[in-house]
Amino acid sequence: MTQRMKAIVSYEGTKFSGFQVQDQYRTIQGEIEKALTKIHKGQQIRIQASGRTDAGVHAKGQVIHFDTELRLGDYNWRKALNTLLPDDIRIVDITEAEEGFHARYNAKRKQYRYFIHNAPEQDVFKRRFVHHVPYNLEFDRMQQAIQVIEGTHDFTAFCSARAEVKGEKIRTIYEATCEKQDDMLVLTFTGNGFLYNMVRILAGTLIDIGNGRKEPEDMAGILASKDRQLASKTAAASGLFLWKVDY
Repeated sequence: MTQRMKAIVSYEGTKFSGFQVQDQYRTIQGEIEKALTKIHKGQQIRIQASGRTDAGVHAKGQVIHFDTELRLGDYNWRKALNTLLPDDIRIVDITEAEEGFHARYNAKRKQYRYFIHNAPEQDVFKRRFVHHVPYNLEFDRMQQAIQVIEGTHDFTAFCSARAEVKGEKIRTIYEATCEKQDDMLVLTFTGNGFLYNMVRILAGTLIDIGNGRKEPEDMAGILASKDRQLASKTAAASGLFLWKVDY
């Protein structure tokens, strides 16, 4: 009898070409499915995730599910998978899912965090997990601007032109905050869904506001314009984490 397993996965995205499986490229999905195939003695097992992450993006709390006829128990599943997975992917927790659970379709909200290291010189120990900005950023300006995006809006201006999403690009942001921790700025976005590159474009725009290239008041106009050209460049993938998914 088939059972559905639900797992929380963390990974360092630096050496991956994104989450989704791709021929000839190293991906998160590809590595997890390879491990599951070994456990199932050659039977191919597909996983479903809460959503895809791009090349270089990290995750602390990605959620996946897969169907299996094996009965290993939660501890043995985690131990078996982590033994076979590379060091930059870990199964944090794994349990049998409730009936009807789907990692993508049942997700109610997601939280992304974007880390900016604002210091004259790059920290060699942080470089894979932050976006380094050597020039001064004014925290108060960024904090003022980020509040504008809370609520339900059309985020076309903050969506990559390469996005595959057709139709409306309306999303709800329940909370958007900017916090300062010594020389680190942490941007947190919690919403019901996110468009392709949305968080990284928001981060790039907030960085320009912090540096004075744009004004805090510009955020509302960019949002209303639905014009990608008015927003800033897409910030580096290294600073972005899929932090958690709520069901």
